[in-house]
Amino acid sequence: MTPSGTFKDVQTAFAAHLRDPENNPAPEDIEDRRMAIYRDLFFNNVRGFISNNFPVLRKLYDDDSWDALVRDFFAHHQSHTPLFPELPREFLRFVEERRGPEQGDPPFLLELAHYEWAELALSLDAAEINEVAAIPDGDLLAGVPVKSPVAWLLSYQFPVQHIRPDFQPSEPSAQPTHLVVYRTREDDVRFMELNAVSARLLQLVDADTGATGLQCIEQVATELGTTVDAITGAGRQVLEQLRSRDILLGTQPV
Repeated sequence: MTPSGTFKDVQTAFAAHLRDPENNPAPEDIEDRRMAIYRDLFFNNVRGFISNNFPVLRKLYDDDSWDALVRDFFAHHQSHTPLFPELPREFLRFVEERRGPEQGDPPFLLELAHYEWAELALSLDAAEINEVAAIPDGDLLAGVPVKSPVAWLLSYQFPVQHIRPDFQPSEPSAQPTHLVVYRTREDDVRFMELNAVSARLLQLVDADTGATGLQCIEQVATELGTTVDAITGAGRQVLEQLRSRDILLGTQPV
C-alpha cells in the first residue's frame, strides 16, 4: 500500500468515525481522548447550527430524540455543497430524500422544516429588489404587475405557521395553508397568509405571462364561476396590499 493510500484510508476511517462512532471504529493508534474532542466538536457544531435554524422543530423533540435526528443526518446524508450556510438546505434535503417517517416524528416534519428553512434561504438570496425594473406607482389593473424576486408563494397541508409544542396537529387541514414569505426593501423577512383566491391571483401574476392585473382577475373569476365585476374591487385591494408589503413592486415599464 502506498503512503498516499494509507493516508487516504486513515482520513476515510477518521471521517466515518466522526459521523457515526457507534458503527465505525476510530483509526488505530489514536488515543480515544483525542478522538472524543473531535467527535464532540463536529457533532455539537452541526447540532447547534441545525437547532438555531429550525427553532420550532427543535422545541418539538426532547434532547435525546433531537440528538438522534441530527445524528441520523450527520451520519448518513451526503451533502451537495461544502458551504456552511447551506447546511439548513442539506438538512431539509435529508428530510425530503432519506428520513421518511420515523417513530416519534410529527406528520408535518417536512412541511415545518421547509417553512423554517424558507426564512433563512430568502435572507441569503442574492436577488435584489432595487435591481428589478418596475414602475412603483403603476396601475396594477391596467398594467402588468411585477412580483418581487424575493417573494415566494408557499402552500402546505398543515398550518405550519401556528405549530408549537402545545399545538401539533395529527392530520392535515381540510384546506391548504397558503403563505407568502418575502423580503422587504429594508431586508426584513416576513410572512403573509393568503386565502385560496388571493393565492391563485398571486400565482397567476407569478406565471409571468404578460397578463395585466385585470386579466389575472378575469381568470380567477372564470375559475370561480362568477363575474369580473363581482371581484374586481376585492382583486384590486389584494394587489395593492401585496404592493404595500413589497411582494409586488409595481408594473412593468412600457
